[in-house]
Amino acid sequence: MGVAFKRILLKLSGEVLAGPKTTGIDNDTVVKISKSIKKVADMGVEVGIVVGGGNFWRGRTSEGMDRTRADHIGMLATAMNSLALCDALEQLGAVVRVQTAIEMRQIAEPYIRNKAIRHFEKGRIVIFGCGTGSPFFSTDTAAALRSVEINADALLKATNVDGVFDKDPNKYPDAVKFDRVSFRETINRDLKVMDSTAFSLCKDNDMPILVFNLDDPENICKAVSGEAIGTLVRNFD
Repeated sequence: MGVAFKRILLKLSGEVLAGPKTTGIDNDTVVKISKSIKKVADMGVEVGIVVGGGNFWRGRTSEGMDRTRADHIGMLATAMNSLALCDALEQLGAVVRVQTAIEMRQIAEPYIRNKAIRHFEKGRIVIFGCGTGSPFFSTDTAAALRSVEINADALLKATNVDGVFDKDPNKYPDAVKFDRVSFRETINRDLKVMDSTAFSLCKDNDMPILVFNLDDPENICKAVSGEAIGTLVRNFD
């Protein structure tokens, strides 16, 4: 089976790890996702992963909480998810390293770009935790930043919809999905792909974004294999 990308950055939301439980971590769901990630790695693709923390923490849950502190709690949530995903992948026989943007040396490596590249060259999966390490930035932005830093061929954004639509498909049954759309058209039509900081980072650095549905974890393999799945956002002009 051929591959469309040699090195990818896979962005997973924390919510997908909760599965039907909606909060926390659902082991069966994590294993299913990990099996597909392992399959992609076995295809010779170098895999970096950024995972969110929404299954544990979403923004300021207490009125008046300091935004910086709330974001730091969210970073710790992503670290928990990173370790859980790492463990599931290792149980399947994958070789994995977790790197965190906030130092916690007893449980993970600090994020060092060159070390991450070396891990890829040795066939290891690298999971990037704690977002960017700074408050006021989403894990989408962290995924965009890491994808550019590691020279990924594409950022694969796994979501709960089939791709990018001209309007919200959950509200409008006549919403039309794009198979391919340029960064410029996405901005002109105000299509929702990622937050503006993450999107601008990808646009300015010519980083393609493939948005697809993770309801079926096998879609990760299909995306890497170049099958017509989801929506590809890139500079076509």
